[in-house]
Amino acid sequence: MSTEYSIKVPASSANIGPGFDVLGIGLNLYLTLHVKINPNSTTKEPLLTYTGEGSHNVPLEPEKNLVTAVALYVLRANNVSDFPHGTHIHVNNPIPLGRGLGSSGSAIVAGSLLGNVVGGFGFSRQRCLDYCLMIEKHPDNITASMMGGFVGSFLRKLEGSEVDIVGLPLSKILPQHGAKEQLPSPQAPKDLGTHVKYNWNHKIKCIAIIPQFEVSTEKSRAVLPADYSKADVIFNLQRLAVLTNAVGQEGKPSSELIYNAMQDKLHQPYRKVLIPGLTEILSEFTPDTHPGLLGICLSGAGPTILCLADSNFDDISKAIIERFKKENVECKWLLLEPADEGAVVEEGSKL
Repeated sequence: MSTEYSIKVPASSANIGPGFDVLGIGLNLYLTLHVKINPNSTTKEPLLTYTGEGSHNVPLEPEKNLVTAVALYVLRANNVSDFPHGTHIHVNNPIPLGRGLGSSGSAIVAGSLLGNVVGGFGFSRQRCLDYCLMIEKHPDNITASMMGGFVGSFLRKLEGSEVDIVGLPLSKILPQHGAKEQLPSPQAPKDLGTHVKYNWNHKIKCIAIIPQFEVSTEKSRAVLPADYSKADVIFNLQRLAVLTNAVGQEGKPSSELIYNAMQDKLHQPYRKVLIPGLTEILSEFTPDTHPGLLGICLSGAGPTILCLADSNFDDISKAIIERFKKENVECKWLLLEPADEGAVVEEGSKL
């Protein structure tokens, strides 16, 4: 008898202005997996199919595709060499790639949960998060996609041999396609990530303005300085402390409080060289110029712009898209909400 599972993982936005490498929001745009295990199948090798963003060039070999490679890592770290006989995995991905909406983070979370399900390990989401953090060392997107909602997170202090284990390059963690002999997969230390989920006023929606070009995380991090001034660090810490409370206050959200608390001096000013018009857009669009707008920031590494708003969503998005056109940049937009439930696994259902 065949067994079926569905796995649903939200997209995410990180930083939210001042929370560089700290804050993340899970968003209700979902990477979904439908998994069917048929022990009577004549096909021994796992079958992977894929639709959605990136479907024209995404690798379908299990050790090359990020979702299945992460699943294989989880399996092999727990002494299971491969997927069960007759495994078919269908991935549907609506999350734009390389746009600052956590597409790789969602894939890593999905892979961790996939490995847990087909391996029958019964791990908690917190334990699955450990395997994710072995691959993605920054917990903001990963934690938001796994746990859902508006979260702050950090990696705990590593002890002794944990430093070397967590510091391993991906080539020593993920399976390598075509390798004659696979190295043993390192076991993830327990409870690597610590997080807290903040309150969120659900009058606040998230507008994602998505330019139609990619910015790699590597390039986006490469433009950042090695050191920051004390004044700039304090600037961000002050706003971070206020923002995490301001978006959760009941009643009508305060545009003055949220807009000013979403200002940043640690990453957005340096990423303007990668995103045409970024500085102007972040400064020109305010609650005074565009009623309903509560705050505006770069989503993750960009180039997506994230706006928090409580009304006039069409007007705000269309105005920003028109501003991008002055830079010869075409955009799409989505109206999203926090995905409070985070990643979900269900047995016997099809998405």
